[in-house]
Formats: sequence, structure tokens, C-alpha cells
Amino acid sequence: MATTVLAAPQRRPWLRSNTGREALWAYLFLVPNLALFLVFTLFPVLAGFGVSLLKWDLLQPWRFVGLANYARLAEDQDFHQILGNTFYYTFGVIPPQTALALLIAAGLNQRVRGLTLYRTAFFVPVVTSEIAVSMVWQWLYQPEFGVFNSMLQLVGIEGPKWLFSDTWAMPSVIAVSVWKNVGYSIVIFLAAMQGVPEELHEAAKIDGAGALARFFHVTIPIITPAIFFVIVMSVIGSFQVFGIIYVLTQGGPAKATTVLVYYLYQNGFQWFAMGYAAAIAYVLFGLVLIMTLIQWALRRRWVYGEL
Repeated sequence: MATTVLAAPQRRPWLRSNTGREALWAYLFLVPNLALFLVFTLFPVLAGFGVSLLKWDLLQPWRFVGLANYARLAEDQDFHQILGNTFYYTFGVIPPQTALALLIAAGLNQRVRGLTLYRTAFFVPVVTSEIAVSMVWQWLYQPEFGVFNSMLQLVGIEGPKWLFSDTWAMPSVIAVSVWKNVGYSIVIFLAAMQGVPEELHEAAKIDGAGALARFFHVTIPIITPAIFFVIVMSVIGSFQVFGIIYVLTQGGPAKATTVLVYYLYQNGFQWFAMGYAAAIAYVLFGLVLIMTLIQWALRRRWVYGEL
């Protein structure tokens, strides 16, 4: 009796299958982006850490010093003051910027004439050059002929020296930063407010809640994810401030407005202490990471939809 032997089905090679070809094309398209990431992001980050372990002024041969730059930071009194200035700036910007953005976004969320014009006007500073904005505000703050002091003189008040005062320099910089960046927060909040279900407002009205109560007990809780996003991004941006400081005060007077990024710039590109500047950069990275992780850990307590 003849025995029929069935040939074993040949397995299709992985590359001949539709899934395999799609995966191959996906990897091929990712290669350029991955290469750019490795060359322009990962390698500089690793190289920067390596530089932070050196003593190098770009002119003389580098010398390995290990963690000496970080130890020097711990003992540097100027660095301690500058670290305090950075936190002062950050916590001086975030609360008023967030509160003002919420207030303006709530107003723009109403049906008013010229709404598109108002939205555009608030967003224009965001897309305007930071250098140009700073130069205009520098003129406004001018002690003798500036607009602010001229207006104060009309009512018999002698205005402060603003950017030349140890007391007023940082609040002046904070005011410029809030004015420059509040439009970004407004756009995010406005988009979130427009996504709040109208049924919730109607139910609150039926229960007798007024406009203010509906805003704080309906709108705010629903848009807390947007608020969380704005605060995280604002904190990161505040720790990285440079352009406004560079144009308005150049860190003065008496280091009253010197922040970490400006101090990094001074060490790296004015004094050519590249290793010390790299160490400052990594301390800045650590601070931003810690602040972000703290906010991420606390989000469950107040962000809507987080368990």
C-alpha cells in the first residue's frame, strides 16, 4: 500500500510577510531620526557630563579632576545666591502667570465682540522675539525718561530705579516674563475650557450655583490636567531663563538677577571655565528633573482623572 507523504508547509520568511515588511519600513524611516538624536542629543549630553569632570579652559590641555567641580559648587557662595535667585524667579513667575492666564482665558471664553482679535493680541508676545521684547521693556523701565516713572511723576511719586535696584530688579524681570509668556498659558486654558461639557454648567445652574461658583467648582476641576501641563512646562522654562536676563540686567545689580543659566554662560563663554560650566548644567538638569518628579508625584492629589 502506497504511503502518501505530505510535504511540510514552508514557513514564509519574516521579511516576506506583510507585518515584516511594514516593520522593516518603519525601522528604516526611524533610522534618520534616531541618528540625529544620537548625534545631536545623546552624545552632547554624555560629552557634557565628561566635560564636567575636567578642568579645561579651551586654551590649555584638559585635566581630569573627577567630582572637584561639583565639590566647588557646594562651596561657592555666589552659586548659593544664584540658586536662590533662580528659585525666586521661578516661584515669582508661576503663580501670577497661571492665575492671570486662568482669569483672561475665562473672559475670552465668553461670547464677546472681537474675540479673535483679543485672542491674537494676547498671543502676539509669545511669538515675538524675546530680545525685542526685552529691549522695549528696558526702555519702559528707564529711571529718568522711562514711561513708568514718567507716569508716576504725574501723580507726584518718584519711581524706583527698577533694573538698577537690588530690590526691584528681579520683580521687574518677573513682570516682563509674565507678560511675555502668559499668552501661551491662555491658549492652553482656553482650549481646555471649551471642552468642559455644557451639561455640567447647566446642572450647577439648576442647583443655584452662580458664575463664580461654577468657575471654581466645575471649570477649574475639569481643566486641572491642562493646569498641570502648563505648570510643569512653565517651571521647566523658568529654570532655563536666559534671554530676558541677558538683555535687561546682565545678572546685575550685584548678581541680584543672576540665574543658573546666565551663570553657566558666564563661566563657559566669558571666563572659559568649561568644566565648571558643565557641572552647573548638570546641577540644573538635576533640579529640573526633581521639580518635575515632585509635580508628577503630587498630581494624583489634585488633577482630575488621575487615580
